[in-house]
Amino acid sequence: MAALSHIPVLLYESLDGLKIKADGVYIDGTFGRGGHSRQILQRLGPNGRLIGLDRDLEAVAVGQELAAEDPRFSIVHTPFSHLVEVCAERDLLGKVDGILLDIGVSSPQLDDGQRGFSFDKDGPLDMRMDQSAEKSAQTVIATYDEKQLAYVFKVYGEERFAHKVAKAIVKRRESAPFTTTKDLANVIAGAIPSKPTPKHKATRCFQALRIEVNSELEELKQALQGALQVLAPQGRLCVITFHSLEDRIVKTFFREQSEGEKVPSVVPLTAAQLEELRLLSATLELVGGPQKAGEQELEHNVRARSATLRVAARLPAPKLREGE
Repeated sequence: MAALSHIPVLLYESLDGLKIKADGVYIDGTFGRGGHSRQILQRLGPNGRLIGLDRDLEAVAVGQELAAEDPRFSIVHTPFSHLVEVCAERDLLGKVDGILLDIGVSSPQLDDGQRGFSFDKDGPLDMRMDQSAEKSAQTVIATYDEKQLAYVFKVYGEERFAHKVAKAIVKRRESAPFTTTKDLANVIAGAIPSKPTPKHKATRCFQALRIEVNSELEELKQALQGALQVLAPQGRLCVITFHSLEDRIVKTFFREQSEGEKVPSVVPLTAAQLEELRLLSATLELVGGPQKAGEQELEHNVRARSATLRVAARLPAPKLREGE
């Protein structure tokens, strides 16, 4: 289990973004193998507290080992979309000083062929981040009709030939079911009429399947909304994404929450009044711009190349004037 290593991406940038206080309360919403969590714990004092969340049972087992070593840490088997429920149970709504979300699949999940996330190693069509969940990649491939499959590949994988791929899958499964990753990857590659490239032709469709199986984009949207209820004033939200679909969601959410309510241009307000209205309705303040891995990190971890970190701070509730 622990033999499958995981190098935490944008580690020091994330730690800086969290602006860790020694006695603060923090949440690592994607514990993985604990790379980020262990570094957060090193910066916490004896009264600090860190809660790890993960829906992967293998990650939770590693987290339980860490919890046995360090009483400041606890692990919860749950997706990060359940931030609000976890904090409500612990009387932590509005009291968390920082949340870290490292979105997407982890290296141990990719490297274990039996998890079915990659076609580099042949394995079962699984792709479940939570091994106790019912829906797997095989379920999707075996039961979705051609239109549904094309939608998944086009929207979540941004695959140009989504309809051709879906048609090929449906035609093939009429004669024999799909059971392994390489079998599916070969059929997908054969349906895409393009020249060979360094990136395997099935890459986009496998990404799309993984997102569909784990409801990743909906989970992310729910977690971002939940963070607004969980964070204390000036609490930090750090989100690491690995592809454009995720980053677009985070970027849009941060922008909308930092800009506040839109005021129609026809409303006669001064610049000062517009800024006051923005502050009254905004919930987040952007902290710097998007951050990417540097050359030194990329030398040791090529998977960090596509990672983007965005950071925002929770604005305190506006103070009402006397009489309001």
